[in-house]
Amino acid sequence: MERKRFECTALPSGWKREEVTRKSGLSAGKSDVYYYSPSGKKFRSKPQLARYLGNSMDLSSFDFRTGKMLISKLNKNRQRLRFDSANQGKPDLNTSLPVRQTASIFKQPVTKVTNHPNNKVKMDPQKAVEQPRQLFWEKKLTGLNAFDIAEEIIKTMDLPKGLQGVGPGCTDETLLSAIASALHTSSNPITGQLSAAVEKNPGVWLNTSQPLCKAFMVTDEDIRKQEELVQQVRKKLEEALMADMLAHAEESGKETDIVQDKEDDL
Repeated sequence: MERKRFECTALPSGWKREEVTRKSGLSAGKSDVYYYSPSGKKFRSKPQLARYLGNSMDLSSFDFRTGKMLISKLNKNRQRLRFDSANQGKPDLNTSLPVRQTASIFKQPVTKVTNHPNNKVKMDPQKAVEQPRQLFWEKKLTGLNAFDIAEEIIKTMDLPKGLQGVGPGCTDETLLSAIASALHTSSNPITGQLSAAVEKNPGVWLNTSQPLCKAFMVTDEDIRKQEELVQQVRKKLEEALMADMLAHAEESGKETDIVQDKEDDL
C-alpha cells in the first residue's frame, strides 16, 4: 500500500489527511481516506469526524474523500441560514383552522362520457356535498392564547351568561374560539345547537355547522353592551395613537435641537 499524508486546510489547524492506495488484490488502484487529529486519533468516516468535532464545526458541506469544502453546498447552506435568520421571530400569520376533513363516504356525482354510446354510465344526480368535518375539532384550539408585545397572555373576553357550551370538555376558551371561528367561516346565522337531544348525545345529534353551544338569543341589552364596549376600545385606541404621535413629535424636536446646537458650534 502507498500512503500519502497531507495537511487538511478545510479542518482546524493540525489535522492531517491520509490517502492509502491499494496496489494488490481485486481492489488494486482504489484508495482509502483517513483523518488524524492533532492528538493522533484516527477517523475512518465522516460521521465519526462529525461526532468528534460536535458543534465546533459544520461539516455539512465537507467532502470526506477530497478533504475540501464543496462551494455549491456551502452557498446553499448560507442561503438557508440567511433565510431562517430573516424569518426567525416573525409571527405565524396562518389563520387556517385545524379542521380535518374526513374522507367522504357519500355518493358523489360522476361525469357521463358520451364518446361511447354503447357504454352505460350510471350518473348520480345528487350534487357534491361538503365533506363532513371531524366532530369536536374545536378541542384542538385548547391552549392557544394571544400574547402582547411583552409576551404576556392577553386576557380573553367574558362571554355572556346565555352562552353555554355543549360537548365533552368544552370550556369557555374553547367555546369562544368556536364561536369566533363560526363567525369567520360561515355565512349562515349563528344560532347554536337548536336540538334539545344534543345535550344527551352530542356525538349523534350535534349540528357541525353550528358552534358547540346551546341555542341562545341575542337581546337588545346585549347589543347595547357590545356597542358600549366598542366605543371604549375605540377611545383607548385613539388615546394610544395620540400619545404615540406626541412622543414621535417630541423626539423629532429633540433631534432638531441637537442638530441646531451642532451647527451653532460650528
